Parts: sequence; C-alpha cells; structure tokens
Amino acid sequence: MTAVNQIGWFQIGTDQPAAAERFYGELFGWTFADDETAGAAYRIITTPGEGGLQGGLASTGGPSHAVFSVVVADTEATCRQAEAAGGKVLVKRTTADGLTLAHVLDPSGNQFQIFTPPAG
Repeated sequence: MTAVNQIGWFQIGTDQPAAAERFYGELFGWTFADDETAGAAYRIITTPGEGGLQGGLASTGGPSHAVFSVVVADTEATCRQAEAAGGKVLVKRTTADGLTLAHVLDPSGNQFQIFTPPAG
C-alpha cells in the first residue's frame, strides 16, 4: 500500500471508455482489466514500470473527469484540516469497499479525493 499523504489511486471517468482505453494505452502503455467486483462499468488501470500506480476507468455516461486520490491516516480529520486551510469538502466522508473516502476542493476549486484504507 502507498504511504500516507501520497497519491495512492487515480480515476478517469468518461462516456467513451473504449476511446479512453485506446488513447491512454497507446500514449502511455497503460493496460486495462475488468474490476472483478464492478464488471465492465469499471476497469482497473495499471501503469507500466516497477511500482506503477493503479487507477480506475469509470464508464460515466455523463460528465468526464480525472481525479487523483491521496492516502490519509484519518479521512474525517483530513477533511477538517482541509477546511481549516481554505478548502471545502465537496462529498462528505463515506465508506465503500472498505475504504473511507471524501472529495475535497482546494482553495482554487480543484477537486481531489482522499481515502483511508481498511484496517488490517
């Protein structure tokens, strides 16, 4: 697992997943595989090289996005710290697949995600 306060995941959302796979695969050599729990609507991205970062490609059917996710020790505490530093919590803390996550805006309005992995 990636260390705390480092990027541990990224996600690209698109209404044209096949075109996105072709683009990123040809441009960067990224590979794609079905997510065993979500099926074809969500694909796992693997970047090349030792220690390559993994991410996801979501078939959104709507607005496109690209967001990075930072591993944090405590999602709720980090949300409070972000607000104290001038940011805004866009999507409050939730738990999905054992991860505790939230979406945050920096003071310039850039969105990113934070998450705490499941214990253990």
